[in-house]
Amino acid sequence: MSLSSIAQNISYLILLINIILAVSVIFIERRNVGVTWAWLMVLLFLPVVGFALYLLFGQNLSRIKLYKIKKETEERFRSIIERQRKQFRQHRLTYNDDSAAEYEDLIYMNLSSAMSLYTQDNDVRIFTDGQAKFDALIDELERAKHHIHLMYYIVHDDGIGRKLLDCLVRKANEGVAVRFLYDPIGSHRLHSRFFEPLVKAGGEVAAFFPSRIPYLNFRVNYRNHRKIAIIDGKVGYIGGINVGDEYLGLDPKFGYWRDTHLRLQGSAVKQLQSQYLLDWNLASNRMFEGEAYFPDFKGGGQVGVQIVSSGPDQEMEQIKNGYIRMIHLAKESVWIQTPYFIPDESLQSAIRLAALSGVDVKIMIPARPDHKMVYWASRSYLGELLPLGVKCLLYEKGFLHAKALVIDGKVATVGTANFDIRSFKLNFESNAFIYDRSVAGRLKSIFEEDMAHCRELTLAEHLNRPRLHRIRESVTRLLSPIL
Repeated sequence: MSLSSIAQNISYLILLINIILAVSVIFIERRNVGVTWAWLMVLLFLPVVGFALYLLFGQNLSRIKLYKIKKETEERFRSIIERQRKQFRQHRLTYNDDSAAEYEDLIYMNLSSAMSLYTQDNDVRIFTDGQAKFDALIDELERAKHHIHLMYYIVHDDGIGRKLLDCLVRKANEGVAVRFLYDPIGSHRLHSRFFEPLVKAGGEVAAFFPSRIPYLNFRVNYRNHRKIAIIDGKVGYIGGINVGDEYLGLDPKFGYWRDTHLRLQGSAVKQLQSQYLLDWNLASNRMFEGEAYFPDFKGGGQVGVQIVSSGPDQEMEQIKNGYIRMIHLAKESVWIQTPYFIPDESLQSAIRLAALSGVDVKIMIPARPDHKMVYWASRSYLGELLPLGVKCLLYEKGFLHAKALVIDGKVATVGTANFDIRSFKLNFESNAFIYDRSVAGRLKSIFEEDMAHCRELTLAEHLNRPRLHRIRESVTRLLSPIL
């Protein structure tokens, strides 16, 4: 057989594989239209490389039951959910804050679709930088008596990473049960030896979706992006801050790091604990359950909170749906802070309708990007909102990593999910939805303080941008569903 015949046969084989993958993407996977077209473009223009990329990034985890939980535990939890749903239907719930009553349909949606219990005995403290957050967290860890559960997307072997590890080793040596869950892709620079002192002290460590074969991970596209800490089942932390010196503002490239993180004390921590239990059992294959991890106690506040989690294992995008419902309910203002703004059509339409209805819509993103392709795609989506009166604010003091949405100064959400398709469809995320005028008002005030460090991206500036910028935006927008 001649070389030309071999080459022709190989090209036919590649064409056949591409056709099979195209059929899979269009008919079998039943993907979002934008995602479908993005993958078809990859397969068309990168016939060999596209095949490998699809194997790595193209799985649909919603067809697989990932999480493991004992049948009696699941039945008990579902009975609690159904009991609260019944209370809603019979209008038997009373609220500590009238904003909760005003957003009752949002609470019910989260309860029904995300199995997120509504609790209102919570105390909520807001952190806006990493130093204050880690000072409080480490102080809390030092006082732990029974267990410490940590989950972070990024962990670095640097100053704060070693300080945190030293604290955990001490607590493990004292007999406290310490479990640390991390994402190996987000923490790709972390050597496995980093955790050896903790393991030797009796602590446990697990990686979420690790590579079973070196340098090959077919679940590389599905990352656990959560940042959660739970101490003794009574205090929890959730937000955008990972473990690294850059989150303390020590990275010379970005300088000051502006983020938002919450400390929760109350029954909402039980929901955080439930999610941690599920993630740990999946990652470690060492299941733990028990009443000791869900102690009975009365929270120290009166703030209404729901913990909503979402991930690629679920058909419904619960956090995104929560964002959309909040925006639809807005009467005065929709204020968004996010490092990445790549909405799908449903979220973009909600923002458009709010702006067209006279609602004050402000979207704050960093002026300096950490991921350039995502940044250019973000500018494209923001550009089409500017003619509608949406104000785009570019944060210039440092890097803005906060993920927060505040509606009318009455209801808010803070957590790990960005306003992008990756967070909605591909990452495992968790957010706290907060129904309290005081906390929402404080988050709105923080937004106003941040505005002093922003410049506005005007419609005139957007329309007069260089041609090269337009090309970048167009190309990255086409690929945005799979960025």
